[in-house]
Amino acid sequence: MSITDRLTRLRDILKEKELDAFLVSSPENRRYLSGFTGSAGYLFISHTDAVLVTDFRYVEQAGKQAPEFRVERTGASLSWLGEIATAVSAQRIGFEAEVMTVGTHSSFVKALNEAQHDDSLTLVETSDMIDKTRATKEDNELDLLIRAIEITDFALDEIGPTVKSGMTEAQVAWNLEKSMREQGAEAMAFDIIVGTGLNGALPHHRADDTVLREGQPVVIDMGATYEGYCADLTRTIFVGEPDDTFKKIYTIVLRAQLAAEEQVRAGMTGEQTDMIARDIIVEAGYGDFFGHSLGHGVGLAVHEYPRIGPRASDVLADGMVFTIEPGIYLPDWGGVRIEDIVVMEFGRARVLSKAAKMNVNL
Repeated sequence: MSITDRLTRLRDILKEKELDAFLVSSPENRRYLSGFTGSAGYLFISHTDAVLVTDFRYVEQAGKQAPEFRVERTGASLSWLGEIATAVSAQRIGFEAEVMTVGTHSSFVKALNEAQHDDSLTLVETSDMIDKTRATKEDNELDLLIRAIEITDFALDEIGPTVKSGMTEAQVAWNLEKSMREQGAEAMAFDIIVGTGLNGALPHHRADDTVLREGQPVVIDMGATYEGYCADLTRTIFVGEPDDTFKKIYTIVLRAQLAAEEQVRAGMTGEQTDMIARDIIVEAGYGDFFGHSLGHGVGLAVHEYPRIGPRASDVLADGMVFTIEPGIYLPDWGGVRIEDIVVMEFGRARVLSKAAKMNVNL
């Protein structure tokens, strides 16, 4: 789907929402709708106009990357919004309420009030209007996601076997990042998580100077970014010979993950998908130690639609890309999490993550 097609689809949504225009501030949505990769700017999209507003640093770049948009240079003043809106007779302007800060919203409202003599221009709160559209990936998006996943898989398979007692978490994280960079990653999708021992019981522990010791599990969560698209991969390894506790916990988590990957179907909700894995962990007696959702969508953002978790009503459909990542976290021992990215195709999940997992028959 071209940028023109995406704009057409957005304009259809504007009609449904009875909006005259839409103000885009999210970096991911800005890139998705225009192709512009700069770190600053707004899109103003009406039924008849498409404007990319940015500062002097990005004017030339914007002109090259977003040919479907008229590029306007702006300074510190936000008066441009009223001027552009008035030029196309836009009165009801939607904005991304979950992205725009209260301070920025107040500044826009103040600029509009100062520029007009009546209340004809109104900022209208919207939620996830473009984000939900992005949940279904186009073929070219899937290609970029697969490349990001391949880079991530390669790095884990290259560095994982070198992890040993005496290394620090930070050293492992750096080796993983170096490997991903060497394979073409433009950035890390998020700060690499390496959690050994008790740190593994903290789902979002950041790698630090903790030293890996023999007889400890190590949770590794990592992801490369490639041309804007993110990967997300988690594997849990063991330093030395796995003990009985690790074998037990790891087997439960892996069984839960494989069941969800095998049984999920198009038309199921995120909640129904979550329950496939969660029921297995609950039945094993560890339900209280699986405290996060089973997964999330992945694309231009590492966390996006669809949501896969308790009370998640998002309905899964072909073309959606999401993670399946159950875990068990024991505060007095450590944790195990295993994560793959899958794409829904022909009503079923195809697993895209190929990095090695420990054998279930430990």
